[in-house]
Amino acid sequence: MASLVAVLGACSATKDIRRVPTPLTDIKPVLEVKQAWKASVGKGGRYLFQPAVADGAVFAAGANGSVGKFDAQTGKTLWKIKIGSDLSAGVGTDGKLSAVGSVDGTLFVLDADGKVSWKANVSGEILSAPLVGNGFVIVRTVDGRVTAFDAQTGEQKWVFRNRAVPLNLRTTLGLTFAGTNAVLAGFPGGALAAISLANGDAFWQSPVSFPQGVTEVERINDVSGTPQLVGRLACAGTFQGKIGCFDVESGQPVWAHAFSTYSGVAEDDQTVVAADDWSVVKAFDANSGKQLWENTQLKSRDLNRPVLLGRTVVVGDYQGFVHFLSRDTGEFVARMKTDKSPITAPAVVAGPSLVVQTKDGDLYAFQPQ
Repeated sequence: MASLVAVLGACSATKDIRRVPTPLTDIKPVLEVKQAWKASVGKGGRYLFQPAVADGAVFAAGANGSVGKFDAQTGKTLWKIKIGSDLSAGVGTDGKLSAVGSVDGTLFVLDADGKVSWKANVSGEILSAPLVGNGFVIVRTVDGRVTAFDAQTGEQKWVFRNRAVPLNLRTTLGLTFAGTNAVLAGFPGGALAAISLANGDAFWQSPVSFPQGVTEVERINDVSGTPQLVGRLACAGTFQGKIGCFDVESGQPVWAHAFSTYSGVAEDDQTVVAADDWSVVKAFDANSGKQLWENTQLKSRDLNRPVLLGRTVVVGDYQGFVHFLSRDTGEFVARMKTDKSPITAPAVVAGPSLVVQTKDGDLYAFQPQ
Protein backbone atom coordinates (compact mmCIF):
# COMPACT_ATOMS: atom_id res chain seq x y z
CA MET A 1 0.00 0.00 0.00
CA ALA A 2 2.91 2.36 0.70
CA SER A 3 4.11 2.08 -2.91
CA LEU A 4 0.58 2.63 -4.13
CA VAL A 5 0.28 5.79 -2.05
CA ALA A 6 3.59 7.02 -3.42
CA VAL A 7 2.41 6.53 -6.98
CA LEU A 8 -0.85 8.30 -6.27
CA GLY A 9 1.05 11.12 -4.62
CA ALA A 10 3.23 11.45 -7.71
CA CYS A 11 0.15 11.59 -9.92
CA SER A 12 -1.36 14.29 -7.73
CA ALA A 13 1.83 16.29 -7.51
CA THR A 14 2.07 16.62 -11.28
CA LYS A 15 -1.35 18.30 -11.23
CA ASP A 16 -0.64 20.34 -8.03
CA ILE A 17 -3.61 18.80 -6.25
CA ARG A 18 -3.75 18.25 -2.49
CA ARG A 19 -5.75 15.28 -1.33
CA VAL A 20 -7.24 16.59 1.90
CA PRO A 21 -9.59 14.07 3.56
CA THR A 22 -13.16 15.33 3.84
CA PRO A 23 -14.07 15.80 7.52
CA LEU A 24 -16.93 13.63 8.73
CA THR A 25 -20.15 15.35 9.71
CA ASP A 26 -22.69 14.03 12.16
CA ILE A 27 -25.40 11.85 10.64
CA LYS A 28 -28.80 10.82 11.90
CA PRO A 29 -28.80 7.02 11.67
CA VAL A 30 -31.87 5.49 10.09
CA LEU A 31 -30.49 1.95 10.33
CA GLU A 32 -29.61 0.27 13.62
CA VAL A 33 -26.32 -1.62 13.47
CA LYS A 34 -24.91 -3.54 16.41
CA GLN A 35 -21.44 -4.95 16.99
CA ALA A 36 -21.89 -8.73 17.29
CA TRP A 37 -18.32 -9.60 18.28
CA LYS A 38 -14.67 -8.60 18.14
CA ALA A 39 -11.53 -10.72 17.80
CA SER A 40 -7.85 -10.17 17.01
CA VAL A 41 -5.38 -11.90 14.72
CA GLY A 42 -2.30 -9.67 14.29
CA LYS A 43 -1.34 -6.39 12.63
CA GLY A 44 -1.24 -6.13 8.85
CA GLY A 45 1.83 -3.91 8.62
CA ARG A 46 2.34 -2.68 5.07
CA TYR A 47 0.28 -5.50 3.57
CA LEU A 48 -3.43 -5.94 2.93
CA PHE A 49 -5.07 -8.87 4.70
CA GLN A 50 -8.69 -9.66 3.91
CA PRO A 51 -10.71 -12.09 6.03
CA ALA A 52 -12.38 -15.04 4.30
CA VAL A 53 -15.61 -16.87 5.08
CA ALA A 54 -16.43 -20.57 4.60
CA ASP A 55 -18.57 -23.18 6.38
CA GLY A 56 -19.75 -20.86 9.14
CA ALA A 57 -16.26 -19.65 10.03
CA VAL A 58 -14.13 -16.56 9.47
CA PHE A 59 -10.45 -17.04 8.60
CA ALA A 60 -7.91 -14.24 9.01
CA ALA A 61 -4.15 -13.65 9.08
CA GLY A 62 -1.61 -11.03 10.13
CA ALA A 63 1.84 -10.00 8.98
CA ASN A 64 3.54 -11.63 11.99
CA GLY A 65 2.56 -15.10 10.77
CA SER A 66 -0.65 -15.48 12.77
CA VAL A 67 -3.52 -17.34 11.12
CA GLY A 68 -6.82 -17.91 12.88
CA LYS A 69 -10.23 -19.48 12.44
CA PHE A 70 -13.19 -17.92 14.25
CA ASP A 71 -16.83 -18.89 14.66
CA ALA A 72 -18.80 -16.54 12.39
CA GLN A 73 -21.70 -16.24 14.84
CA THR A 74 -19.83 -15.64 18.09
CA GLY A 75 -16.25 -14.73 17.17
CA LYS A 76 -14.96 -17.60 19.32
CA THR A 77 -11.46 -18.70 18.35
CA LEU A 78 -11.63 -22.20 16.86
CA TRP A 79 -7.89 -22.38 16.28
CA LYS A 80 -4.98 -20.01 15.94
CA ILE A 81 -1.44 -20.82 14.81
CA LYS A 82 1.80 -19.00 14.18
CA ILE A 83 3.59 -19.81 10.93
CA GLY A 84 7.33 -19.30 11.23
CA SER A 85 7.45 -16.70 8.46
CA ASP A 86 6.27 -13.14 8.00
CA LEU A 87 3.14 -13.12 5.85
CA SER A 88 2.15 -10.78 3.02
CA ALA A 89 -1.20 -12.20 1.86
CA GLY A 90 -4.12 -14.30 3.00
CA VAL A 91 -6.38 -15.97 3.72
CA GLY A 92 -7.84 -18.04 0.89
CA THR A 93 -10.03 -20.98 1.94
CA ASP A 94 -12.73 -23.42 0.94
CA GLY A 95 -13.42 -24.30 4.58
CA LYS A 96 -11.25 -27.43 4.49
CA LEU A 97 -7.94 -26.07 3.24
CA SER A 98 -6.63 -22.56 3.89
CA ALA A 99 -3.73 -20.79 2.20
CA VAL A 100 -1.52 -17.80 2.94
CA GLY A 101 1.53 -16.30 1.28
CA SER A 102 4.81 -15.18 2.86
CA VAL A 103 7.09 -12.23 2.19
CA ASP A 104 9.72 -14.53 0.66
CA GLY A 105 7.26 -16.07 -1.83
CA THR A 106 6.34 -19.23 0.07
CA LEU A 107 2.80 -20.55 -0.23
CA PHE A 108 1.57 -22.28 2.95
CA VAL A 109 -1.49 -24.54 2.80
CA LEU A 110 -3.16 -25.51 6.08
CA ASP A 111 -5.52 -28.38 6.80
CA ALA A 112 -8.87 -28.18 8.62
CA ASP A 113 -7.09 -28.15 12.02
CA GLY A 114 -4.69 -25.35 11.09
CA LYS A 115 -1.66 -27.58 10.56
CA VAL A 116 0.62 -27.02 7.56
CA SER A 117 -0.35 -29.61 4.95
CA TRP A 118 2.19 -28.57 2.34
CA LYS A 119 4.11 -25.55 1.11
CA ALA A 120 5.64 -24.41 -2.17
CA ASN A 121 7.89 -21.63 -3.43
CA VAL A 122 6.63 -19.42 -6.24
CA SER A 123 8.32 -16.96 -8.60
CA GLY A 124 7.95 -13.78 -6.56
CA GLU A 125 6.31 -11.84 -3.78
CA ILE A 126 2.71 -12.80 -2.97
CA LEU A 127 0.47 -9.77 -2.37
CA SER A 128 -2.97 -11.34 -2.97
CA ALA A 129 -4.83 -14.00 -1.04
CA PRO A 130 -4.53 -17.41 -2.74
CA LEU A 131 -7.69 -18.85 -4.31
CA VAL A 132 -8.74 -22.25 -2.94
CA GLY A 133 -11.37 -24.54 -4.45
CA ASN A 134 -12.25 -26.90 -7.31
CA GLY A 135 -9.29 -29.09 -6.31
CA PHE A 136 -6.77 -26.26 -6.74
CA VAL A 137 -4.79 -23.71 -4.78
CA ILE A 138 -4.02 -20.82 -7.11
CA VAL A 139 -1.64 -18.00 -6.29
CA ARG A 140 -0.51 -14.91 -8.15
CA THR A 141 2.77 -13.08 -7.66
CA VAL A 142 3.74 -9.46 -8.08
CA ASP A 143 5.39 -10.26 -11.43
CA GLY A 144 1.94 -11.06 -12.91
CA ARG A 145 2.24 -14.86 -12.91
CA VAL A 146 -0.67 -17.05 -11.85
CA THR A 147 0.37 -20.51 -10.62
CA ALA A 148 -1.98 -23.43 -9.91
CA PHE A 149 -1.24 -26.33 -7.56
CA ASP A 150 -3.09 -29.54 -6.82
CA ALA A 151 -4.87 -28.81 -3.55
CA GLN A 152 -4.14 -32.18 -1.98
CA THR A 153 -0.60 -32.95 -3.12
CA GLY A 154 0.91 -29.51 -3.80
CA GLU A 155 1.97 -30.59 -7.29
CA GLN A 156 2.31 -27.62 -9.65
CA LYS A 157 -0.20 -27.99 -12.49
CA TRP A 158 0.34 -24.90 -14.65
CA VAL A 159 1.59 -21.29 -14.82
CA PHE A 160 -0.13 -18.43 -16.66
CA ARG A 161 2.16 -15.55 -17.64
CA ASN A 162 0.74 -12.17 -18.55
CA ARG A 163 2.72 -9.71 -20.66
CA ALA A 164 4.99 -7.42 -18.68
CA VAL A 165 4.36 -3.67 -18.39
CA PRO A 166 6.98 -0.99 -17.59
CA LEU A 167 5.28 0.21 -14.39
CA ASN A 168 2.39 -1.06 -12.31
CA LEU A 169 0.69 -0.51 -8.97
CA ARG A 170 2.10 -2.65 -6.19
CA THR A 171 -1.28 -3.63 -4.88
CA THR A 172 -3.62 -6.55 -4.26
CA LEU A 173 -5.10 -8.22 -7.34
CA GLY A 174 -7.43 -11.08 -6.44
CA LEU A 175 -8.75 -14.08 -8.33
CA THR A 176 -12.32 -15.36 -8.79
CA PHE A 177 -13.60 -18.75 -9.92
CA ALA A 178 -15.88 -18.70 -12.95
CA GLY A 179 -17.76 -21.96 -12.48
CA THR A 180 -15.70 -25.14 -12.22
CA ASN A 181 -13.52 -24.73 -15.30
CA ALA A 182 -12.08 -21.20 -15.22
CA VAL A 183 -10.62 -18.50 -13.02
CA LEU A 184 -10.95 -14.74 -13.64
CA ALA A 185 -7.91 -12.52 -13.17
CA GLY A 186 -7.16 -8.87 -13.87
CA PHE A 187 -3.69 -7.68 -14.81
CA PRO A 188 -1.45 -4.64 -15.07
CA GLY A 189 -2.00 -3.07 -18.46
CA GLY A 190 -5.79 -3.19 -18.13
CA ALA A 191 -6.58 -6.76 -19.25
CA LEU A 192 -9.17 -9.14 -17.80
CA ALA A 193 -8.71 -12.85 -18.53
CA ALA A 194 -10.62 -16.10 -18.08
CA ILE A 195 -8.00 -18.82 -17.52
CA SER A 196 -8.70 -22.53 -18.00
CA LEU A 197 -8.33 -24.58 -14.84
CA ALA A 198 -7.45 -27.60 -16.94
CA ASN A 199 -4.27 -26.27 -18.54
CA GLY A 200 -3.73 -22.59 -17.69
CA ASP A 201 -4.52 -21.30 -21.17
CA ALA A 202 -6.74 -18.24 -21.58
CA PHE A 203 -10.28 -18.87 -22.82
CA TRP A 204 -10.33 -15.16 -23.56
CA GLN A 205 -8.46 -12.00 -22.64
CA SER A 206 -10.17 -8.61 -23.06
CA PRO A 207 -9.02 -5.05 -22.34
CA VAL A 208 -11.01 -3.23 -19.66
CA SER A 209 -9.19 -0.08 -20.76
CA PHE A 210 -6.03 1.05 -22.56
CA PRO A 211 -3.09 3.10 -21.24
CA GLN A 212 -3.33 6.85 -21.77
CA GLY A 213 -0.85 9.70 -21.32
CA VAL A 214 2.80 10.45 -22.02
CA THR A 215 4.78 9.43 -18.93
CA GLU A 216 4.93 5.90 -17.56
CA VAL A 217 3.11 7.03 -14.41
CA GLU A 218 0.30 8.51 -16.49
CA ARG A 219 0.08 5.24 -18.44
CA ILE A 220 -0.43 3.00 -15.40
CA ASN A 221 -3.63 1.17 -16.25
CA ASP A 222 -3.98 -1.80 -13.92
CA VAL A 223 -7.09 -3.80 -13.18
CA SER A 224 -7.68 -3.15 -9.46
CA GLY A 225 -8.94 -5.45 -6.73
CA THR A 226 -10.71 -8.72 -7.48
CA PRO A 227 -12.90 -9.21 -10.57
CA GLN A 228 -16.53 -9.81 -9.61
CA LEU A 229 -18.87 -12.36 -11.18
CA VAL A 230 -22.65 -12.68 -10.88
CA GLY A 231 -24.40 -14.94 -13.39
CA ARG A 232 -22.90 -14.25 -16.81
CA LEU A 233 -21.69 -10.76 -15.90
CA ALA A 234 -18.03 -10.28 -14.94
CA CYS A 235 -17.16 -6.75 -13.80
CA ALA A 236 -13.89 -4.97 -13.07
CA GLY A 237 -12.33 -1.52 -12.82
CA THR A 238 -8.92 -0.10 -13.66
CA PHE A 239 -6.72 2.64 -12.30
CA GLN A 240 -6.73 5.63 -14.67
CA GLY A 241 -9.02 3.77 -17.07
CA LYS A 242 -12.57 2.42 -16.95
CA ILE A 243 -15.16 0.46 -15.03
CA GLY A 244 -17.12 -2.11 -17.01
CA CYS A 245 -18.79 -5.48 -17.27
CA PHE A 246 -18.19 -8.38 -19.68
CA ASP A 247 -19.97 -11.52 -20.81
CA VAL A 248 -18.12 -14.23 -18.91
CA GLU A 249 -18.55 -16.81 -21.68
CA SER A 250 -17.12 -14.71 -24.53
CA GLY A 251 -15.26 -11.83 -22.91
CA GLN A 252 -17.27 -9.35 -24.97
CA PRO A 253 -17.90 -5.99 -23.26
CA VAL A 254 -21.46 -5.26 -22.11
CA TRP A 255 -20.84 -1.69 -20.95
CA ALA A 256 -18.01 0.57 -19.78
CA HIS A 257 -17.47 4.08 -18.43
CA ALA A 258 -14.40 6.22 -17.86
CA PHE A 259 -13.32 5.59 -14.27
CA SER A 260 -10.26 5.25 -12.07
CA THR A 261 -10.12 2.98 -9.02
CA TYR A 262 -7.36 1.29 -7.04
CA SER A 263 -9.67 -0.72 -4.76
CA GLY A 264 -11.93 -2.57 -7.24
CA VAL A 265 -15.68 -3.09 -7.63
CA ALA A 266 -18.59 -4.77 -5.85
CA GLU A 267 -21.38 -6.44 -7.83
CA ASP A 268 -24.69 -8.22 -7.46
CA ASP A 269 -27.39 -8.98 -10.01
CA GLN A 270 -28.70 -5.40 -9.89
CA THR A 271 -25.89 -3.03 -8.98
CA VAL A 272 -22.18 -2.41 -9.49
CA VAL A 273 -20.53 -0.10 -6.94
CA ALA A 274 -17.00 1.28 -6.71
CA ALA A 275 -15.04 4.04 -5.03
CA ASP A 276 -12.94 6.02 -7.49
CA ASP A 277 -9.36 7.08 -6.75
CA TRP A 278 -10.70 10.19 -4.98
CA SER A 279 -12.94 7.98 -2.79
CA VAL A 280 -16.11 9.20 -4.47
CA VAL A 281 -18.55 6.26 -4.29
CA LYS A 282 -20.60 5.61 -7.43
CA ALA A 283 -23.31 3.05 -8.20
CA PHE A 284 -24.26 1.74 -11.65
CA ASP A 285 -27.04 -0.44 -12.99
CA ALA A 286 -25.38 -3.84 -13.47
CA ASN A 287 -27.04 -4.61 -16.78
CA SER A 288 -27.10 -1.23 -18.54
CA GLY A 289 -24.23 0.64 -16.88
CA LYS A 290 -26.44 3.65 -16.14
CA GLN A 291 -25.10 5.65 -13.21
CA LEU A 292 -27.59 5.54 -10.35
CA TRP A 293 -25.98 7.85 -7.78
CA GLU A 294 -22.73 9.14 -6.30
CA ASN A 295 -21.61 10.09 -2.80
CA THR A 296 -18.86 12.74 -2.53
CA GLN A 297 -19.00 13.11 1.26
CA LEU A 298 -16.13 10.64 1.82
CA LYS A 299 -13.78 12.19 -0.72
CA SER A 300 -10.07 11.51 -0.14
CA ARG A 301 -10.74 9.28 2.89
CA ASP A 302 -8.91 6.29 1.31
CA LEU A 303 -11.93 4.03 1.09
CA ASN A 304 -11.61 0.29 0.68
CA ARG A 305 -13.64 -1.67 -1.87
CA PRO A 306 -17.37 -1.34 -1.13
CA VAL A 307 -19.49 -4.32 -0.12
CA LEU A 308 -23.17 -4.81 -0.95
CA LEU A 309 -25.11 -5.95 2.12
CA GLY A 310 -28.90 -6.10 1.86
CA ARG A 311 -30.19 -2.59 1.16
CA THR A 312 -26.85 -1.00 2.01
CA VAL A 313 -23.44 -0.31 0.51
CA VAL A 314 -20.67 -0.52 3.12
CA VAL A 315 -17.20 1.07 2.96
CA GLY A 316 -14.39 1.49 5.47
CA ASP A 317 -11.99 4.43 5.63
CA TYR A 318 -8.50 5.43 6.77
CA GLN A 319 -9.64 6.29 10.31
CA GLY A 320 -11.36 2.96 10.92
CA PHE A 321 -14.93 4.17 10.39
CA VAL A 322 -17.40 1.84 8.68
CA HIS A 323 -19.99 3.74 6.65
CA PHE A 324 -23.36 2.27 5.68
CA LEU A 325 -24.95 3.94 2.63
CA SER A 326 -28.39 3.42 1.17
CA ARG A 327 -28.00 1.31 -1.97
CA ASP A 328 -30.96 3.21 -3.48
CA THR A 329 -29.71 6.78 -2.94
CA GLY A 330 -26.11 6.64 -1.64
CA GLU A 331 -27.08 8.61 1.48
CA PHE A 332 -25.66 7.72 4.90
CA VAL A 333 -27.88 5.43 6.97
CA ALA A 334 -25.42 4.40 9.72
CA ARG A 335 -21.79 4.64 10.85
CA MET A 336 -19.73 2.42 13.16
CA LYS A 337 -16.31 2.82 14.80
CA THR A 338 -13.50 0.30 15.03
CA ASP A 339 -9.99 0.72 16.50
CA LYS A 340 -9.15 3.91 14.55
CA SER A 341 -6.62 2.15 12.30
CA PRO A 342 -7.22 2.08 8.51
CA ILE A 343 -9.61 -0.42 6.96
CA THR A 344 -7.89 -1.19 3.66
CA ALA A 345 -9.16 -4.71 2.91
CA PRO A 346 -12.71 -5.34 1.69
CA ALA A 347 -15.16 -6.54 4.30
CA VAL A 348 -16.78 -9.98 3.96
CA VAL A 349 -20.33 -11.12 4.56
CA ALA A 350 -20.76 -13.96 7.07
CA GLY A 351 -24.45 -14.82 7.34
CA PRO A 352 -26.20 -11.80 8.88
CA SER A 353 -22.87 -10.16 9.79
CA LEU A 354 -20.40 -7.95 8.00
CA VAL A 355 -16.82 -8.68 9.11
CA VAL A 356 -14.05 -6.09 8.71
CA GLN A 357 -10.34 -6.43 9.47
CA THR A 358 -8.35 -3.34 10.46
CA LYS A 359 -4.68 -2.63 9.89
CA ASP A 360 -4.10 -3.20 13.61
CA GLY A 361 -5.40 -6.74 13.17
CA ASP A 362 -8.78 -6.47 14.88
CA LEU A 363 -11.84 -8.23 13.47
CA TYR A 364 -15.26 -6.65 13.95
CA ALA A 365 -18.58 -8.27 13.11
CA PHE A 366 -21.45 -5.83 12.55
CA GLN A 367 -25.10 -6.78 12.14
CA PRO A 368 -27.66 -4.39 10.59
CA GLN A 369 -31.00 -4.81 12.39
